[in-house]
Amino acid sequence: MIALFLILSTLVISGCTTLNKEISTKGQEVVTVSRITSEEAKEEMNNNDVIILDVRTEEEYNSGHIENSVLIPIDDLEYKAEEVLTNKEQKILVYCRSGNRSKKAADLLVEMGYTNVYNFGGIKDWPYEIVK
Repeated sequence: MIALFLILSTLVISGCTTLNKEISTKGQEVVTVSRITSEEAKEEMNNNDVIILDVRTEEEYNSGHIENSVLIPIDDLEYKAEEVLTNKEQKILVYCRSGNRSKKAADLLVEMGYTNVYNFGGIKDWPYEIVK
């Protein structure tokens, strides 16, 4: 019994090291969206190969966006994601204006089979430089 407990504990702990994956009660891996802070997103952008996805409108994007971000408005995401975001295992950091659309977009990406999706909310809370 103790050995089983130790094995299960190890599985749970190792599962926690991946921020956006959980183990279901049936032992299956379930992909979820993790909410990260602007600071964590900036660190990821500086240190890793990530896609920064802006899901606002083109007008909003043109008024100011995060450098190197890719624009796919949320209304076009279902139809354009696989064309633009070709690697479903690539780390994708999603943002919008306030965080509502980015949450919906991140959830949609996971439903579409993307496995490494992080929502960091809205550009209105972004404390770093933007491109205009």
